[in-house]
Amino acid sequence: MYELIQVGERTYYIECPAKVGVYKVSDNDVYLVDSGNDKEAGRKILRVLKNNDWNLKGIINTHSNADHIGGNKFLQQRTGCQIISTPIENTITRFPILEPSFLYGGYPFKELRNKFLMANASDPTHNIDEYLPEGLEYIKLGGHYLDMIGLKTPDDVHFLADCVFSENIINKYHLSFVYDVRAFLNTLDTVEQLQARLFIPAHADTCEDIRPLVKANRDKVYEIIDRILSICMDATGFEDILQAVFNAYDLTMDFNQYVLVGSTVRSYLSYLHDEGKMDCLIMDNRMLWQTI
Repeated sequence: MYELIQVGERTYYIECPAKVGVYKVSDNDVYLVDSGNDKEAGRKILRVLKNNDWNLKGIINTHSNADHIGGNKFLQQRTGCQIISTPIENTITRFPILEPSFLYGGYPFKELRNKFLMANASDPTHNIDEYLPEGLEYIKLGGHYLDMIGLKTPDDVHFLADCVFSENIINKYHLSFVYDVRAFLNTLDTVEQLQARLFIPAHADTCEDIRPLVKANRDKVYEIIDRILSICMDATGFEDILQAVFNAYDLTMDFNQYVLVGSTVRSYLSYLHDEGKMDCLIMDNRMLWQTI
């Protein structure tokens, strides 16, 4: 773990739970793509950089999930590096309480204010549209989170963040977090057409052909859609839908899974309603969902 792997003349990644990219802008200066999940990850990443006599110029965050920005604060304090992302992701990076708040739908109780859902705050310095290291390109990868991006290096390597997940993760957890189902499906269509020498998803093995992984993720989305439509043949409240989803996939609920899977199920319900496949009803002071 935390092994540095070179995949191009100037492109590397660090093998860790959410892969961290490294791009050299000169012999001694590098930018990271994301920063790991916490202070300890940041410490290990900095050790890798120091072992190679590299100076950290900046961190480009693909999005502001805690496992992608958790090392920001430590690395910024130690190096004074820049932190760069899209405006809305920068806002959550600066005010990370926003992540568990929007997942829960209110002020998060103490068990939800944990490093898995809420990173330590760091200070973003640039918006991606105003500042991007020379040679790098970015692509919008909507759906998983609010305004996620991927990055392409001159070595023809794509860092794809969380727009696809490994088949092992899909088969184990089934409902990977999705904020906007329609945007997620559109991103899968876009990524399926990308041409690159190498693809690096954050939570899957590197690959030269991304299409099989895209198909596995897309198939799971449509499976979940069918499952929710089946659950809601009769008018059903959200908590009953969520329980049925957990039971159907043999998942074990805890506080983190309640908000992550719960938010994702709500996103599926919104998608199905907007697509004209689901009615949203208010009956006896309850919100109910029913398949059309």
